[in-house]
Amino acid sequence: MNANVYQHFRKDEHPFIDSVGNWLEQVESQYAPYLSDFLDPRQAYILETLIRQNSDLEFQFYGGYGHAERKRCLIFPDYYEPKEEDFEVELLEIVYPIKFSTLSHGKVFGTLVNTGIKREYFGDIISDGTRWQVFVAKEIANFVVAQVEKIGKISVRLEEKKYTEIILPKDDWTREQTTISSLRLDNLISSVYNISRQRSKQLIESGKVKVNWTENTRPDFLVDLLDIVSIRGFGRIQIQELEGKTKKDKFRLLLGVLRK
Repeated sequence: MNANVYQHFRKDEHPFIDSVGNWLEQVESQYAPYLSDFLDPRQAYILETLIRQNSDLEFQFYGGYGHAERKRCLIFPDYYEPKEEDFEVELLEIVYPIKFSTLSHGKVFGTLVNTGIKREYFGDIISDGTRWQVFVAKEIANFVVAQVEKIGKISVRLEEKKYTEIILPKDDWTREQTTISSLRLDNLISSVYNISRQRSKQLIESGKVKVNWTENTRPDFLVDLLDIVSIRGFGRIQIQELEGKTKKDKFRLLLGVLRK
């Protein structure tokens, strides 16, 4: 990968950039498609940027349904025509006693992670308020079905479903425009959730904040386009657009916000 590419991204994103470079080389040398694991929106943005700048290869994203947040990417030569099955995404439904118990995104997510499965192997967890489904990489679907028998104290079983059986997810995200003085993590959280900068800093330093599903304890961390910030007890923020600066040198942002 061209060394100049690195200057446009964070230092902790450089290993991912190197991985993308390897994927592109593999497709170009073998003249055959390459399928990535599930990528978060920020990774997908980086990958798309690198392909457009450094390669004539084609690419498509797919996460199991139209509005998927986490997606796999198929990188392929121009002769290739991808099909849905090329993305190897399986849909699993969590069957549980609906009348007597309640599931949450956090409980489902925690259970999947505790099976030892890497985050990269599963995509979105969706719910219509009652039913719960999860998209996973085909190569680990059988393992997940065999391993997950309880979520918390609730007995469950996972069943493979056809794509015609995808539920309509309940979407509580709102789009909000805001202006902030800096792109610091503590400043963003303080502004969106209307809490003090000190309170925001405490949440971050106590490990209650994740950026792109990774714990981040740096209040001065600078957020960027398509980052997803999760704040335990408050909700989530996605940086959907950076809309430039105001005359007073403040950043104009378009955000997706989920409030608990």
